[in-house]
Amino acid sequence: MPKLKANNITMNYEQQGAGEPLILIPYLSADHACYAFQVAEYAKHFTCISLDLRGTGETDKPAGVWSTELLADDVAAFMQAAGIQRAHVSGMSLGGAIGMWLAAKHPDKVKSLLLHSSWPKTDGFVTTVVEGWQVMAKALQSVPEMVIRGIFPWCFTPELYASKPDYIQSLAAFVRSRPEQPLAAFIQQSNAVIAHDAAGQLDRISTPTLITFGRADMVTSTRFADQMNRGIRGSELLIFEGCAHAALYEKTEEFNQKTLRFLQRHAAAGAAA
Repeated sequence: MPKLKANNITMNYEQQGAGEPLILIPYLSADHACYAFQVAEYAKHFTCISLDLRGTGETDKPAGVWSTELLADDVAAFMQAAGIQRAHVSGMSLGGAIGMWLAAKHPDKVKSLLLHSSWPKTDGFVTTVVEGWQVMAKALQSVPEMVIRGIFPWCFTPELYASKPDYIQSLAAFVRSRPEQPLAAFIQQSNAVIAHDAAGQLDRISTPTLITFGRADMVTSTRFADQMNRGIRGSELLIFEGCAHAALYEKTEEFNQKTLRFLQRHAAAGAAA
């Protein structure tokens, strides 16, 4: 796996495919492999660059207070170090929160922006849910087991658990197979989630933006949709029916088709210009 120095840390990443660069920003506790179900399709059309964020995978895990703005600065520094002048940027949940800051602070670096199951500013409900994950992670002394027992039920509908138990188990095995995030790094990263506030940055985002939610998502529910859609001028809103927080796993084919359609439209628009 290639690595490079950016923003005073060594960042790990994976690159696949050919075409315009597409940077995939992971969600809470996940490493670059979390987009495995998307990269296979996206890489047919784009050069996919999947990152390990500060605190995950094989990227450095320094002490200190982290923020979604700092994590966005990491991504901007990574792009600079990798010689990527401009890229399409996609992030889910925490990855989307980071994407907001990246597009607001570094608009020249972002050709199009995809924000999946994300939110502009943490409210009391999100805080309560994430603090519960922190308590569970400390009790279990295992971030992967906390993800499977604590975060999974927010990511998937009861119907998926009932209809495809083997699929849920395969996703759990996938989580257990990845490099384990240290507990301290999870607390630092989840504290960044709790402190996230990019509400004042939305009107600074000028790049073409796709905002998506799962209809059945509770943690970052459609209660955030109108604020984000109105705040980011010209943005498009897409709701995935029958999905909770993780439409990219629950309705993978539909998710890939619709997000790829947006990406290709703006890649083509850029080429035509």
